[in-house]
Amino acid sequence: MNPASLRNKFLSLLLVSLMLISSLYCQSSRRDKFIKVFLPNGKEITAELAVTPRERERGLMFREKLEPDQGMLFVFEEEDLYSFWMKNTLISLDIIWLNSHQQIVHIEKNVPPCPQEPCPGYLPRYPALYVLELKAGQAEENNLKPFDRISFILPDWVRKK
Repeated sequence: MNPASLRNKFLSLLLVSLMLISSLYCQSSRRDKFIKVFLPNGKEITAELAVTPRERERGLMFREKLEPDQGMLFVFEEEDLYSFWMKNTLISLDIIWLNSHQQIVHIEKNVPPCPQEPCPGYLPRYPALYVLELKAGQAEENNLKPFDRISFILPDWVRKK
């Protein structure tokens, strides 16, 4: 075997090994960013998680579409009155605040995008730990109302210490 061929085989083996190690490392630290959320009528929503301050700040900004079975679940550290606005959001949304028992404490339906500042803020009446954003019209279509329970299980990496 000539030296160039031997070197190429060594480099190929090294590359495959690095890819395998990288794949194993990434899987062990992989964070599932989507969970299943179940509405009271049994409808299943695939919700993207917004857990970090940066993820919560960005939310659904700049998204051009959201399917009826999709949403975003914002997870906060503690129950409080969290205000939401629609700056740079391109689609109308239903915004649903949930307490620590996953009960709806406030709903804002068909919240329109904000075309120019100042953008209005939307504030719940009661403290919330979670906020679920859905495509506009889904709260009405699924007959969501205060104190209904929305069910979901957060992945271990989201659960608080």
